[in-house]
Amino acid sequence: MRHMLTFALAPVLLLAVGCSKAPTDKLAAAEKAINEARTAEAPGYMAEDFAKIEGMLTTAKNEIAEQDAKMALLRDYDKAEQLLTTAQTEAVRVIGEVGKKKEEVKAAAIRAHHDAREAVKTAQDLVARAPVGKDRAALESIKADVKGLGTSLTEVQAALDAGDYKTAQAKAKAIQDKSQAVSAEIQFALAKAGAAKAQKGAPAKKANQTRKAIIETIAVATKSFSTGSLCCSPGL
Repeated sequence: MRHMLTFALAPVLLLAVGCSKAPTDKLAAAEKAINEARTAEAPGYMAEDFAKIEGMLTTAKNEIAEQDAKMALLRDYDKAEQLLTTAQTEAVRVIGEVGKKKEEVKAAAIRAHHDAREAVKTAQDLVARAPVGKDRAALESIKADVKGLGTSLTEVQAALDAGDYKTAQAKAKAIQDKSQAVSAEIQFALAKAGAAKAQKGAPAKKANQTRKAIIETIAVATKSFSTGSLCCSPGL
């Protein structure tokens, strides 16, 4: 009697175990969390983590499709459910981490903006002192570059205001690098002009020294001659 009952219940047990349903609710929850992470800009600030989460979602969907293709009694969605649960948990974690990352990048972008402004100001001050020389066209080109760098600072501020901190940081760094290059070019020109001026003044200085020496020699000779004449005068 007991064996007969076991055989009678076996199909029912198999049906209960085998006919598991696809985890549609968990799939929807995982997709919702991942979309929220995407909206929070996780791909831009935590690209590697976000890619792993998307990979888990893809694997879970493939697992669900594979189980759907089996006979109802053979379907097992445990693996898919585990993947979806992990993907949802990780997406929530990433959303929280993205906020911290954005604050870090924001602070770095603000510092870069400040450094860029200082570099542009230095370049502007040097341009005002730049020697004109013979190549006036080159100087005008440098002035135009520096003016353009000043204008570009407004683009950095606009990116900061829009919350696009990575773009703001990149633009600020480019402006700073360009400003420093221009400053170095002008400083080299100033040093070169100073050296040329010093070299040009050297012969004149030497001539003045020679002239002074000649005058002093004449003065000494004249004094000596006058003294000798007095000593040799009659009656003395």
